[in-house]
Amino acid sequence: MRAGIACLVLAYVLSQFYRAFLAVLTPVLKTELGATPEDLAAASGIWFLTFALMQFPVGWALDRVGPRLTSMVLLALGGAGGAVVFALAEGPGAIMLAMGLIGIGCSPVLMASYYIFARAYSPAVFGTLAGAVVGIGSLGNIAGSLPLAWTVEAFGWRETLFALAGVTMATAAAIGLLVRDPARVEGGAKGSVLDLLRMPVLWPVLIMMVVCYAPAAGLRGLWIGPYYADVFDASAAEIGTATLVMGLAMVAGSFAYGPLDRLLGTRKGLILGGNLLVGLCLLALWALPTTGGWTTLALFAGIGLFGASFPMVIAHGRAFVPAHLTGRGVTLLNFFGIAAPGIMQFATGAIHGSVAPVPPSAPYAALFLFFALFVLAGCAVYAFSHDRTD
Repeated sequence: MRAGIACLVLAYVLSQFYRAFLAVLTPVLKTELGATPEDLAAASGIWFLTFALMQFPVGWALDRVGPRLTSMVLLALGGAGGAVVFALAEGPGAIMLAMGLIGIGCSPVLMASYYIFARAYSPAVFGTLAGAVVGIGSLGNIAGSLPLAWTVEAFGWRETLFALAGVTMATAAAIGLLVRDPARVEGGAKGSVLDLLRMPVLWPVLIMMVVCYAPAAGLRGLWIGPYYADVFDASAAEIGTATLVMGLAMVAGSFAYGPLDRLLGTRKGLILGGNLLVGLCLLALWALPTTGGWTTLALFAGIGLFGASFPMVIAHGRAFVPAHLTGRGVTLLNFFGIAAPGIMQFATGAIHGSVAPVPPSAPYAALFLFFALFVLAGCAVYAFSHDRTD
């Protein structure tokens, strides 16, 4: 079981990498393929939307087929195949297609590990284990920052993508060999996603799923790169450094939320407080978009640190889900959490394109304000949720 989970965590490292690496590739894709920030925002959004839409068949497959085959097949065909398409891209359209395929390939790996945790481990440690997977997986976020910039400079971006395709295929093979499906719930109750949506207690949690990840995912996954390039004339290496700092903060936050859940004795209070702090950091960036230096970097790090509540929100929702709907429950929660960044990438791309770039910081200040109002509105709804710990 442990070896299999390690393989799924490695696959999630790749998932985190693929959702975040476009920020660093912004300069080279603009130069070689003519890809604009709006093109890359659409490509990033397609990754999140295909990932999100796959949560419904993935949830069914986890409950009926099991995590091993579900993860192995999708990661091999979608993940490795999409990386090859990306490596062969000759224009923005091919990048969008590749990101859609990669989103499909990455869609089952986190939920497969969560499914195993929910079935094979004590509920009391679900939040900590879930946060640990995201924390370790966020090493992919880090690999998609400064190390990626160095690799692309040394070997080229196409060669790098071909190598990633090989690593992805090898990881899928390891999942097929080492993951062990937990025992299924035999007989008894039937149900579907519709039964979960009929539970009013879940709706405030689903709203928090919508807002909790979108700002950190959108900024780290794309906008931090164009922002530093346009406002501060940053090089690829400097963008890599900024994304590395934000990525490290996201790792730290993922590990911190789980223990704090048990220490404070309140899941709702922890999640609400963390996301209010995300909103404050975004408002500060909106008010001070040209400050630069350590102040701007610290605010991005704050968004990464406090915005790492994603696995804890899933833990909050999972606590209300019946055992026989575990797979569909965690994937439903994940759908809301992943669909939102995808939709937001399209929305923020439109906002960025509609605001005159005079001064260059103006479109990004609008983005920061939009993200701030978005997360604060979600916090207002979530404040009425029912607290529940395991």
